Amino acid sequence: MRASALLVPLVSLVLLGLAAGCGGSSGPVTLTVLASSSLTEVFGEMSAAYRQSHPDVRLAPEFGGSAEMADKLSEHDPGDVLATADTVSLNQADPYLDGHRRAIAATGLTIAVGPGNPRRIRGLADLDRRGMRVVAGAPSVPIGRYTRQAFAKAGVALQTTAEEISSRAVLDRIRVGDADAGVVYITDLRSAGVAVSSVPIPANENVTATYSAAAVKDGAHRDDADEFVSWLVTPEAQRLFNKYGFTTPVGPQ
Repeated sequence: MRASALLVPLVSLVLLGLAAGCGGSSGPVTLTVLASSSLTEVFGEMSAAYRQSHPDVRLAPEFGGSAEMADKLSEHDPGDVLATADTVSLNQADPYLDGHRRAIAATGLTIAVGPGNPRRIRGLADLDRRGMRVVAGAPSVPIGRYTRQAFAKAGVALQTTAEEISSRAVLDRIRVGDADAGVVYITDLRSAGVAVSSVPIPANENVTATYSAAAVKDGAHRDDADEFVSWLVTPEAQRLFNKYGFTTPVGPQ
């Protein structure tokens, strides 16, 4: 009887240990968020804000060009959420995403120029002047597609001396003096500080860039990823987007 009495609690402890090993959590969930580099600053602050309301979830953002981030999923790199600067890039990763997508933020375009605008650029038409060094996003990336739409609306031919994979990369070319001008997102100008000036593009020639996000279908934390994507359109998240110069997208979110 004494042996049986000792055996029962011992077996119970073993079973509890097995249960903890199989189903227990050793710590918070970490969501890998593959995002456009234009979201670097706002997502940095969102990570802290989201943890306040979701203490068991950590965000681990990875930033780059939207097309580059979408390609990561096709290369089977781990990811839980994809956030891109346009729906075309999101569609490129469609086989790896769930069907519930959100339009999370919007911004416009501006012409980035050297400090003080030394070439006296006044609009898109001036970028077609002889000898002008113009850098633009490649046709396969969001800023490149938006740029070409703006030039088409203005009736101006786009002549480039270099093409880049993102708005931030275009901005870097201007900042180091490798180009005279380039079209970038308005919200990216803040990252360049005084190293770059800008020339506004009028509303009738401008284009609205809409950012979208979706959870990865086969991600390790699908439910948590869905919840984060839904949170991105809440008033709390939109206030943070607005703080960094983004506007709330028009239409269904």
